[in-house]
Amino acid sequence: MIKSNDQTLQPEGELMLQIPACSEATNMFGDVYSGWVAANVVKASEIYAARQSQGRVSTVSIGEMTFMSPVLVGAVMSFYTRILEKGNSSMKILVEVWSSSPDGVEQRKVTESECVQVAIDGHGHIRALDYL
Repeated sequence: MIKSNDQTLQPEGELMLQIPACSEATNMFGDVYSGWVAANVVKASEIYAARQSQGRVSTVSIGEMTFMSPVLVGAVMSFYTRILEKGNSSMKILVEVWSSSPDGVEQRKVTESECVQVAIDGHGHIRALDYL
């Protein structure tokens, strides 16, 4: 859950993806559109889930996202991941999205979402998770 009134809020989880917001992903107002952020939330979730399950995964669901502030071109976007729940073949992963100015001075939370990933084998069938 987003806690917008907490001034000491810091990212939680493992940094899984870091990418600059580019001008190709802007809407008509010049802000980075939410679909670009959502696509990268899924990427971060898949990378994390693949590492945790030691194999191929597939996205089952993506939770809602509420944006606390616009994403500006040039911002460095950081996607932090952590497991909320583990099952026999799936895991629920929280992805926090943070934005930094290019010089790294200012950092703020943009949004978060829960993604469910399921482990699959080479034939696309559900498989048991292989945890370390």
